[in-house]
Amino acid sequence: MSPSASTSARALARDQLTRAILASARGQLGTVGPAALSVRAVARDVGMVSSAVYRYFPSRDELLTALLVECFDEQGEAVESAVAACGPDDVAGRWSALAHAFRGWALAHPWDYALLYGSPVPGYVAPEQTVGPAVRTPRVLMALLVDAAARGFRQPPGAAPGPGPAFHAAVADLRGLAGADLPDGLLLAGLAAWSGLVGGVTLELFGHLENAVGDREAWFDALAARLCPVAATPA
Repeated sequence: MSPSASTSARALARDQLTRAILASARGQLGTVGPAALSVRAVARDVGMVSSAVYRYFPSRDELLTALLVECFDEQGEAVESAVAACGPDDVAGRWSALAHAFRGWALAHPWDYALLYGSPVPGYVAPEQTVGPAVRTPRVLMALLVDAAARGFRQPPGAAPGPGPAFHAAVADLRGLAGADLPDGLLLAGLAAWSGLVGGVTLELFGHLENAVGDREAWFDALAARLCPVAATPA
């Protein structure tokens, strides 16, 4: 075997083991939760000694970080693909696609969703490398708002009046994420839509709609439509 072939084989084996470790760790999220994630238990599951797993992930926190990156990237890809299938002028349709893709991924991966949007893991501080994956879905929403503003869309009827100067200063980082100086009212509508989306999906996944909402699809269709941060047609 040539040196390059040997290197490729080692890289492939490492990639396969890395995937196996992450898959095992994601399985633990549904049984013990992220706070009790155990590198030793993962090692037993994949047939390795714990010291070998530590060569891939030197600590429990680094394993958690890898899980966050993987899950945020998966969610972001699902949302981006759904929104890309809509026409650029269909701003309200893009919001609906975003909302339904977000919920669809959450329903398919409830424990991964709980890692991303549930209770923080005690003692764990997410590092900088999680930021890019974490903002993939919010970036889709920001791009939608930028396009809505450029096309003359307005806030939904009955939306709250524009916020004051304190709000403008408070969301400077969000305008940076959007890459444009969005009107404060539209930015607030986007924040309200995002908060309502995460809150609604969290209520559903964590069992808080039991004995309250029967047809979940009809409920979510209505919720997503109500949360839409722009009116259906340009002003």
